[in-house]
Amino acid sequence: MKKFLGSIVLGLSVAGCQLAASSDVTTAIEFPFQDQSLPIEERVEDLISRMTLEEKAAQMYDKAPAIERLGVPAYVYWNEALHGVARAGEATVFPQAIGMAATFDEKLILRIATTISDEGRAKHHDFLNRGNASIYTGLTFWSPNINIFRDPRWGRGQETYGEDPYLTGRMAVNFVNGLQGDDPDYLKTVATVKHYAVHSGPETTRHTDDYDVTDKDLNETYLPAFATAIAEANPASAMCVYNAVRGIPGCASEFLMQDILREQLGFTGFVVSDCGAIGNIHRPQHHDYVKTKAEAAALSVKAGTELVCGDGEGSVYAALPEAVEKGLIEEATIDLALKRIFTARFKLGMFDNPNAVKYASIPMDVVGSQEHLALTKEAARKSFVLLKNQGILPLKSSQKIAVIGPNADNFDVLIGNYNGKPVRPVTALEGLQARFGKKNIAYAPGSALGGTMYTHYKTVPASSLSHRKGDEYVPGVRASYYLGEEATGEPQRELIEKNIDFEWKGSPATDAIDEAFTAVWEGYISPPATSRYRFGPELTVEIDGKPVDANGVALEKGKRHAIKVSLSKAPVWHNNVIEPMAALQWIDLNRDLTAEALAAAEQSEVILFFSGLSAKLEGEEMSVDVPGFVGGDRTSLDLPAEQLRLLEKLQATGKPIVLINFSGSAINLSWADENLPAVVQGFYPGEATGLAISELLLGDYSPAGRLPVTFYKNLNGMRPLNDYSMQNRTYKYYTGTPVYPFGHGLSYTQFGYSKLVVPKTHNPSQPLKLRVSLSNIGKMDSDEVVQIYASRQDGKAGTPIRTLVQFDRVHVPAGQSQDLAYTIASDKLSFVDSDGVRKPYQGVVEYSIGSGQPGKLAAGAHVNGSVNFTKN
Repeated sequence: MKKFLGSIVLGLSVAGCQLAASSDVTTAIEFPFQDQSLPIEERVEDLISRMTLEEKAAQMYDKAPAIERLGVPAYVYWNEALHGVARAGEATVFPQAIGMAATFDEKLILRIATTISDEGRAKHHDFLNRGNASIYTGLTFWSPNINIFRDPRWGRGQETYGEDPYLTGRMAVNFVNGLQGDDPDYLKTVATVKHYAVHSGPETTRHTDDYDVTDKDLNETYLPAFATAIAEANPASAMCVYNAVRGIPGCASEFLMQDILREQLGFTGFVVSDCGAIGNIHRPQHHDYVKTKAEAAALSVKAGTELVCGDGEGSVYAALPEAVEKGLIEEATIDLALKRIFTARFKLGMFDNPNAVKYASIPMDVVGSQEHLALTKEAARKSFVLLKNQGILPLKSSQKIAVIGPNADNFDVLIGNYNGKPVRPVTALEGLQARFGKKNIAYAPGSALGGTMYTHYKTVPASSLSHRKGDEYVPGVRASYYLGEEATGEPQRELIEKNIDFEWKGSPATDAIDEAFTAVWEGYISPPATSRYRFGPELTVEIDGKPVDANGVALEKGKRHAIKVSLSKAPVWHNNVIEPMAALQWIDLNRDLTAEALAAAEQSEVILFFSGLSAKLEGEEMSVDVPGFVGGDRTSLDLPAEQLRLLEKLQATGKPIVLINFSGSAINLSWADENLPAVVQGFYPGEATGLAISELLLGDYSPAGRLPVTFYKNLNGMRPLNDYSMQNRTYKYYTGTPVYPFGHGLSYTQFGYSKLVVPKTHNPSQPLKLRVSLSNIGKMDSDEVVQIYASRQDGKAGTPIRTLVQFDRVHVPAGQSQDLAYTIASDKLSFVDSDGVRKPYQGVVEYSIGSGQPGKLAAGAHVNGSVNFTKN
């Protein structure tokens, strides 16, 4: 092919992608794909036509190498933005996804995702300007997670928008739109809807499981959120699953990937595998579906998985040339995959003049700006769910408060998982101390979070550390910083550090911003008291020449114990080195935490107990040795026993207790509901947690969050976690009595519903219009979440008890009313039959409009009306 001669103004580039340079340079156009005046389709076709088969295969890897002869820079696709730009240093941290769902606020989700993509764009170009194009610096975000949180035991449920497909779909549309932007020519970032499809635990067997889901459950529960996101937001990417579905690994399933995703749902973007999923297809210890990498690669690409995320063995797609040679796949099929991948990169502006891409000029000062921090506080405020209140809330600022519990001062509950480094984190304790004054707060951690997992570690102070200088002991420790993952050879730097508490902007060895390093600190440690001390698990610690494990080590006051601390960091997915941190922390294992809590209670008028979990207990494929947890999933819905025992002892003091629970999943709060005057659910509320919860408790605003999941009493009657039947799961099918139902949430005021107007008969092929009057009959301005549920009065076995068909978050001043009108789309006037076919309703349907589901609502908090659906 002839070279295409001409000229174009391009930014400088580095080994990652196009760099938004401060000064542009004029570069000759050597090939048509470099001419941004041409349609993207032509440019993509031209680029692919110039690649060798080996180069094509290499570009189908999440760590795509450069093709220097064509001027194609290297690019690492893997980046995360679940509730803020993740794993790439400082970024505004918003409430975890499950907390965002609790806001029931579509407009807020759009604003949050727009803010995240602003920060993502700014950080991306800043990284490139500093020569960093590593993992977690790109523009292809593998978010949001729109799987259905069908079972409360799943540890990754915190990453989702809850148990309802409709709510999940609405959140997904707004999040995808916010990430991808509104420019007609360029994508702001790429959003990836995941994990497609039929994926929500268990974590321990996700690489081997095969789920034989029914057509009804598939089309009623597992696919609708993907269908909605694709139809209304057009995500540029999707991620396929580890598990198999109906005997075929998800990423190699033509049924899922072609018949449904492409043809039925109309998806036009590219699909990336979950990381390691393609390797699972051929590994004997996993699916063992085929025997070779070439077979696994060919099957996956033909099914429609265009990009492979690596799995510790490099790229399985490196075997594609072999697959072509063996006749397992045609090169034309590989070309189609590449077109989908490179279309996204071109739409991101990676091959264009940065001046043409409005998103390339977003400045770094947006990251953690005052506006963004205000938004995350607003999101936290809107995410809190008031579950019970017998008049004790709001509190009075003059009250003496005991702040007790393992989550009161726990940084981990601010951030959840898949998180960035917060800009201005405020724990609950810190927020309350700021509002009530430290002198009015008595604090005690009270117990472990669960088992022997403690949350009250504190950084070892400089006053406890020293080193030898001649015959003297002087402050500080000797630090040696090495290149690489071992302390071998000569250190790059040797320093005296006053203590071990760091937030680096780059490697401490060379200041590089993407570099493996090892740090070793040596000196002496002197404890404030003779006791047994445990050190935080992040660092390796030796005392007097012996390794220290979870049992801790006996240290003597007045004695200097030799200490050696080491840390190794490498730029891999679970241990990235962008703005790394290190802190030597300890706890005194001999402290009587219960006695401290009871003493704090004795000094108080009211007890605030901060209970729950953290993402160190529940999450993705974790190693957790705590009763009630396995592999990141849960085996019990109860509060950890240590917390419940302490609560019972505190209740015996007679002091009123407000329970504030932080968790990413449903907790059995039946004891608290039966015995305490107030209960608040906080999920993982983001970096402004302390500010928002203190304002809620003092009545600065009225809470209006709603539960996006059912809070069950126990697991009785619930199928095993690896059984994907929806029978007796979620509010739609659960036949028991929950502690708190899906959609539940109270406020500091009272709302009334009246004047419901619905037609007596209706043709289900047409949208249904409803009208209702909403009144704030209390004394406080407040948001209200209006929820509309449909129930088929003549429903047969297998029909949902009720289904959420619309919701709306509205603000109503005290003493005022609003007349509201809603239109229920015709597709919501249907049901999925036992064969998985969606059909229009026939018969009588009852609609409930109110503050939540009928049943636990106060009188007047909802109204009902019936519609007879008939074909006209």
